[in-house]
Amino acid sequence: MKLGIFAKTFEGIEPSTVLNSVARAGFAAAQYNMACSGLPPMPERITQAQARAVTEASLKSGVEIVAVSGTYNMIHPDPAQRETGLRNLATLAERCAGMSTALITLCTGTRDPVDQWKAHADNDTPAAWRDLLEAMEAAIAIAERYNVDLGIEPELANVVNSAEKAQRLITALQSPRIKIVLDPANLFEVATLDEQRSIVSSAIDLLADRIVMAHAKDRNANGSFATAGKGVLDYAHYLGRLKAIGFTGSLVTHGLSASEAAGAAAFLKKTLDGEGVGRGR
Repeated sequence: MKLGIFAKTFEGIEPSTVLNSVARAGFAAAQYNMACSGLPPMPERITQAQARAVTEASLKSGVEIVAVSGTYNMIHPDPAQRETGLRNLATLAERCAGMSTALITLCTGTRDPVDQWKAHADNDTPAAWRDLLEAMEAAIAIAERYNVDLGIEPELANVVNSAEKAQRLITALQSPRIKIVLDPANLFEVATLDEQRSIVSSAIDLLADRIVMAHAKDRNANGSFATAGKGVLDYAHYLGRLKAIGFTGSLVTHGLSASEAAGAAAFLKKTLDGEGVGRGR
């Protein structure tokens, strides 16, 4: 597995500044965000020169752009906001080749009108599911047009809030463009060690043939998020299960400060190499 990090972990509005920081921290890959180019995360316009600058910085720094973030609220209660997000997704997809990447990460969304990462009671309604299917079908058409894949991530706060829901979506859409970004810390809040191991194993086994990227953050005992290696997640088990299905993609950490990045890289490398127990300190 190749170690990666969210590019926006580091300050900077020039690709070279940000990706050099990624490399110095010990990572060989990045999930890029257009904010690192001084643009909104989902811009209305990306020039060829702006896209080319990402590729040039990638080549000079030695950091592969394994994905670009294209998250917007796909089931926002306001259809106009959904339409804006879809237009900007097309803008991003058109420039992916210029940035030397072919994967866009998505947010399956929530009915919360303010925060796309906040749960809402209406997320489990048939109407929310219908809106998601409509949004995903439109996104797949864009992906086909520009030859990119779409990475969805099961998250407790979104409409796709479990591995089972992700598999249901894959089955409904029947498109090879739909891939999985797996983050075990988004599959539970508070769980015993046996419970979390069972949840993580089941998710990996169910979605194995679609997992193209693995995320790496952690949970504290109280359910709050933590930096990878500083919480309760059994990383030796998680990474062992990924190895067992033959996963060779990128392991991308996020939810940490720039000052923690080098330590997270060292922890993940040691765990991948089989050193230590791989659990939080």
